[in-house]
Amino acid sequence: MAGEAGTEPLVILGAGYAGLTVAHEVFRRTKGSVPIVLADRHPVHVLRTELYEIGKLASAGGNPARWTVPLARVFERTNVVTRQGTVERINLAAHRVDLDTGSLGYRALAICLGSVAAYYGIPGAAEQTYQVYRLSGAQRLAAEILKVEKASVDLRGERRPRILVVGGGSTGTELAAEIATTDWTKVAEPHARPPDVFLITGSLPFLVGLPPRLIEYARKILKRSGVTMVHGLNVTEVEPGKVHTEDGSVLAGDLVVWCAGLAAPSLVRGLPVPHGKGGRIRVEPTLAVPGFPGVVAVGDVVEFQDPETGMLVPGTAQAALAEARTAAANLVAWWNGAPLTPFRYRERGVIVALGLGEGAGAVRHLTIWGSPAALLKRAVQRDYALGVARGEPPAIL
Repeated sequence: MAGEAGTEPLVILGAGYAGLTVAHEVFRRTKGSVPIVLADRHPVHVLRTELYEIGKLASAGGNPARWTVPLARVFERTNVVTRQGTVERINLAAHRVDLDTGSLGYRALAICLGSVAAYYGIPGAAEQTYQVYRLSGAQRLAAEILKVEKASVDLRGERRPRILVVGGGSTGTELAAEIATTDWTKVAEPHARPPDVFLITGSLPFLVGLPPRLIEYARKILKRSGVTMVHGLNVTEVEPGKVHTEDGSVLAGDLVVWCAGLAAPSLVRGLPVPHGKGGRIRVEPTLAVPGFPGVVAVGDVVEFQDPETGMLVPGTAQAALAEARTAAANLVAWWNGAPLTPFRYRERGVIVALGLGEGAGAVRHLTIWGSPAALLKRAVQRDYALGVARGEPPAIL
């Protein structure tokens, strides 16, 4: 698909929150005059911020329909061509991307390949844990929890199943709360025993970035839900059914779930460009990749330092959507020979789900908790999903 000189398309790698938004925004701004090819290994857009809903996924038998939107539906009223395939190589010098299903030449490129779990070289972490950063990982975890819960009937009062969640950020917190508050007697087996859930927060502060008042509220809700928190201890090794911490302690569990952080995919880490923490691409203020005109990087693959605050923009879906709008504008500008615009990030707020009917967050200058927070988070997620399914430009999460 390399095409003749001057006819190559804008190629977007990854159909996550960032890639989907770049495609929609470029189409909207150009009304179809720029050819767009969106490549992803899946034919669907995954609602990744909702994959912590393990109880619902388990009750659905692992059926991903509620968490996915077919790309054909998303782009049916646009000129965006979707191409299914796994990216194997990005040749920035030759303006070519190799998929396992063929090659793509490009005039402009948007790298939106998301992130993978970061294991920090900890022995056994990659091999002995589950994760919810990808749909396939969430499906495996849901299936395994079902097995554990069904087997709990035979424990005969000896103990309850124990699930260890490593990582005290929003993903680990939401997952721990979801597992603890799910009624497993309805999902798995009428006589299933509720699990003991341990949240190992590590050395980073619990829910760092949220106001102290909301962090304390989250602690109380987790405790009320039966989640035991283990503060300030990093995991040093994971064995089957065991987690070792830096103070020499050993925690036993039926399952270990890894929510301790993210890194750029190895393909991105190997690109000949400046890299930051976790192999993320250090982009220019316009989100352009240094040294390669017409190439931008967006979302979890990016390390972007806000020039006003000096803080790194968080690796959230909200930030990815905001970056994608600026990246799309700059791709169109570059395509037409116009100046590029620097990216400016303005946080709209963050809400952490804390189990059934509970949440805590900060929205603009307001703090919100309890059922109002949970309802707002659900409303925003549903608004995004319904808009995408209707083929509309994605709303900010």
